Amino acid sequence: MIQTIALSKDNELLFDVPLTAIKEQNFQWYWVDFEQPTKEEEQLLNSFFQFHALAIEDSLYRLQRPKMDYYEDFTFFVLHSICHENLKPEELTMFIGTNFVVTFHYTKLRELEMARDRIIQNPRKWTQGHMFVAYQIIDKIVDDYFPILYKIEDNLNEIEDTLSPTTVHLSMDSVFAVRTDLLRLRRTITPMRELLYRMLASEKLGFSTNERAYFGDIHDHLVRLAEILESNRELTADIRDSQLSINSNQMNRIMMTLTIISSVFIPLTFIAGLYGMNFVFMPELQWRYGYLVVLVVMLVIGVSMLLWFKKKGWLQLYKS
Repeated sequence: MIQTIALSKDNELLFDVPLTAIKEQNFQWYWVDFEQPTKEEEQLLNSFFQFHALAIEDSLYRLQRPKMDYYEDFTFFVLHSICHENLKPEELTMFIGTNFVVTFHYTKLRELEMARDRIIQNPRKWTQGHMFVAYQIIDKIVDDYFPILYKIEDNLNEIEDTLSPTTVHLSMDSVFAVRTDLLRLRRTITPMRELLYRMLASEKLGFSTNERAYFGDIHDHLVRLAEILESNRELTADIRDSQLSINSNQMNRIMMTLTIISSVFIPLTFIAGLYGMNFVFMPELQWRYGYLVVLVVMLVIGVSMLLWFKKKGWLQLYKS
């Protein structure tokens, strides 16, 4: 599907202008959007617009990194939107010439619909030129990153608030899932930030002071997004370290319990083993109350050791 918007010499905003009219009439600027194009519509990039073969190849074959390439009569951009469901990048290619913007994408992007609605609602604003159309498209794409990062940040805060020894394994799985999502976002946000920096530093685009201010605002948003991304990655690392500390503390408590039990039973086992030997001359075996005395002695030893452990603070450490 192809949608067009054009601004006439009389500052009249026209919609769904046929491509033949775009060539015949002298518009101030025009925007042609290829959404989920057919094979015939793909051919128009070459037959009608006569774009460079390398730029057309990058548009048709996806999985390109966000970038900017200069050609003789236009500048080629690869932009990445992010799908909210799976956080996978959705590619949008854009051709910017002296008075036109051409966008090409195989998936339906709500950011372009929002940009189109913005133009319809404020027709007078777009008399400033086609670069403001390009600004609106990129700005909507970048602004749509924020809700995704804010959602991840809220999820991390919930994990941190519910962190406890009983939920440590569940939390670990959630933290590693969040780190995977942040890595996916980083692969999009960082190249987009570099792209905007290149645009601002470029002299070939010929930004006016006003246009540079608008695109500088997008770059500021991307810098802010990168900061949020890195702070969230640091937060996941802190939560991971906390969880490892909880696991280590639990293991120490278990080892403390086993050590106390073992320490109490070592002398008792020695006594039981001593009197379990089959020697003939063992006078204690002939005592009438020998069995009871040995039990009492073993009980006294066990209780004494527990009281000594408590005095040392080992039992209190275990309870804490």
